[in-house]
Amino acid sequence: MSLIQISGYLLYAAFVAYLVATLLFGGAIKSSKPDGAAKRAEKWGSLAITVTIIGLIAQLGYFITRWIYTGHAPVSNMFEFTTAFGMFIIGAFILIYFMYRIAALGLVALPIAILIIAYAAMFPNEVNPLVPSLQSHWLTIHVITAALGQSILAISAVAGLLYLLKDVDPKIKGKGRFCLEGVLYFLVLVIGFVLITVVFRSMGYEAVFNYVNKEGIEQKITYNIPAVFGMNEYTLLTDDVMEPLVEMPPVINAKKLTTVFWSFIAGTVLYLLIRLITRRRIIDMLHPLVQKVNLSLLDEVGYRSVLIGFPVFSLGALVFAMIWAQEAWGRFWGWDPKEVWALITWLFYAAFLHLRLSKGWEGRKSAWLALIGFAIILFNLIVVNLVIAGLHSYA
Repeated sequence: MSLIQISGYLLYAAFVAYLVATLLFGGAIKSSKPDGAAKRAEKWGSLAITVTIIGLIAQLGYFITRWIYTGHAPVSNMFEFTTAFGMFIIGAFILIYFMYRIAALGLVALPIAILIIAYAAMFPNEVNPLVPSLQSHWLTIHVITAALGQSILAISAVAGLLYLLKDVDPKIKGKGRFCLEGVLYFLVLVIGFVLITVVFRSMGYEAVFNYVNKEGIEQKITYNIPAVFGMNEYTLLTDDVMEPLVEMPPVINAKKLTTVFWSFIAGTVLYLLIRLITRRRIIDMLHPLVQKVNLSLLDEVGYRSVLIGFPVFSLGALVFAMIWAQEAWGRFWGWDPKEVWALITWLFYAAFLHLRLSKGWEGRKSAWLALIGFAIILFNLIVVNLVIAGLHSYA
C-alpha cells in the first residue's frame, strides 16, 4: 500500500470519527434533562471528546503522510487547503473544550468541520507538481498560519450560533428568527453542494469545451455538472449534453459558478424537504438542545476566540502573504480578489474588536458579528476561490 493511499484512509477514518463524536456530543446534551443525569452527561462528553481526539490524530496522520509523499505542505490546492481548514477547526475546538467544557460546542463545531471536509472531497485530490510561484517555504508559513487564524475565528462563530439558538425565541416572529434560519439554510446549501456533486459524478456526466481565457489563449475545460454558465467564447465539443444558457466574461470562472448555482438548487430543495417532512423550521428543532448552555460563557468563548484568532490571521493572511507576494510577483500588494477579501476580513474583525471594547457590543450583537465574520471567511473560501478569476486561481 502506497503512502498516498494510507493518507486517504486516515482522512476517511477521521471523517467517520467526527461523525461518531457528533452523535456522542448530542447524547451528552440530551442526557442532561432527567434527574441524576449529570454523571451520564459527563461520561458521554468524555467519550465524545476522546473520539474527537482520535479523529484529529488520524487527520494529522493524513496531513503528515501526504506532506511526506508530496514533498511540500499539503495546502497547495482547494482539496488540501479545505481539509487542513477543517482539521484546524477541530484542533481549535478541542482546545476551547478543555478550557470551558461546553459539550454543546461540539454539536456545532464538528458538523461544520465535517461539512468543510466533505466540501473538500468534491475537489480533485490528485498530487500534481507545484506551479513555480508556489515553490517556496512561504507556502507552508503563509497558508497554514492564515488557515489557523481562520479556524480560531470560526470557533467564535460556533459560540455565536449557539448563543443565538438559545437567545432567539423561535416562537416569536422577527428579524432575529428570520436571519438565524437563513444561517441554517446556508449550511444546508453546503450539504446540497456535496449531494449534487456526488450525484453527477456517479452518473459519469462529462461535457468538454474549448474557451478563450483572459490572456486570450484558447484552452480546454471539462464540466462534470450540466453547464448553466459557459466560459468566455466557448465551443461545446461533447454531443448530447446541455448547452450553457449564458456565456460569462473571462474574469468569471463559469464552470465553478455553475457548481455554485446547482448547489443553491440542490440545497434549497433539501431545505424545503426538511421543512415539509418535519413541519418545523430548523431553528425550532435545534432550540431545545441548547437550553442548558450558559450565555455569558458562550459570549466569553466568542470574544476570546477573536482575541486569539485575529493576530494569527493578521500574520498569516496579510503580513506573511505580502512578503510572499513580493518574492513571487515582485510587489507587496496588487488588489487581487483574494487579497482584497483577506483585507475585508481583517477590517471586519478589527471593527468587531473596536465595537466590543469601546462600544460595549456584547451578547447578541457580538454573536451576530461573529456569524457575519465567518460568512465573510466562507465567501472568500467558496465564491472568491471558485468564481472570480485571479492570481490565486491556480488553487
